Amino acid sequence: SIDADGTMTVDWNEWRDHFMFNPATDIEEIIRYWKHSTVLDIGDSLTVPDEFTEEEKKTGQWWKQLLAGGVAGAVSRTGTAPLDRLKVMMQVHGSKSNKMNIASGFKQMLKEGGIRSLWRGNGVNVVKIAPETAIKFWAYEQYKKILTKDDGKLGTVERFVSGSLAGATAQTSIYPMEVLKTRLAVGKTGQYSGMFDCAKKILKREGVKAFYKGYIPNILGIIPYAGIDLAVYELLKSTWLEHYASSSANPGVFVLLGCGTASSTCGQLASYPLALIRTRMQAQASVEGAPQLNMVGLFQRIIATEGLRGLYRGIAPNFMKVLPAVSISYVVYEKMKQNLGIA
Repeated sequence: SIDADGTMTVDWNEWRDHFMFNPATDIEEIIRYWKHSTVLDIGDSLTVPDEFTEEEKKTGQWWKQLLAGGVAGAVSRTGTAPLDRLKVMMQVHGSKSNKMNIASGFKQMLKEGGIRSLWRGNGVNVVKIAPETAIKFWAYEQYKKILTKDDGKLGTVERFVSGSLAGATAQTSIYPMEVLKTRLAVGKTGQYSGMFDCAKKILKREGVKAFYKGYIPNILGIIPYAGIDLAVYELLKSTWLEHYASSSANPGVFVLLGCGTASSTCGQLASYPLALIRTRMQAQASVEGAPQLNMVGLFQRIIATEGLRGLYRGIAPNFMKVLPAVSISYVVYEKMKQNLGIA
């Protein structure tokens, strides 16, 4: 509504804001074009779920959007899996004494297991897309209903809280798969025959608790990641709409890719130390001679032995995979949309 304050009169500020942020379009159109996490999969599980328009929900288009996003995510994650495994290896094995860089890390992986080893752990990463997306979407809708104001409106804060809680719910449900992915990625050739063998061996040696190692830093990482990712994306989106959307809310491919890449990179930068702690906690039981430390103990040890830089080990391959991951997922998503008949 143009009458933002509900006074039954429209002043100059309301008139200007309405046409500035909704030029020749409406909120449904803006939502349709500016989808973010469904379209742009960077292999990270902390993104806030997307909004679907009422029309998409009524016509059943939403499940096609999720399916297209899931396939795009699977292709994107597979395409960037070598960089993802390298990141995990650098997070777990990198230290002051073992200065693993991108070149030496790839060389080590190829020497130990050949080209196929570069995709170790990718199977779990792809398999978890379906349950994680479904749970996140369902939970987001439920939390939105709970947090909707009396007037039926949902503000930015409520959306952020709903999204963060949905992310936490999905992560809690599929977290054992995150642990399996890390263990497979740092495992040696022949150590595990596959995902189920890995799960069986962890259960036998370490018990059920092992499947939730690193859970606390992972959940804590959702807030800075999702908050900054969403804030930067919304800022870039509103800036574009304010300055360039004279006739349409459609930003075009390059603007979308640029906004998605910039916002997710900022989110990763903020939450990366927690992601590193999570990965080390997931893997430390399988690393010979590694002390079994909790979150605080690991933070203290890394700061004492490696300094602040130690909290950002592996961030280079992590950043390197953002642009190809975003690009691949966008291209595949568009192809899937055509095949599924989504407008």
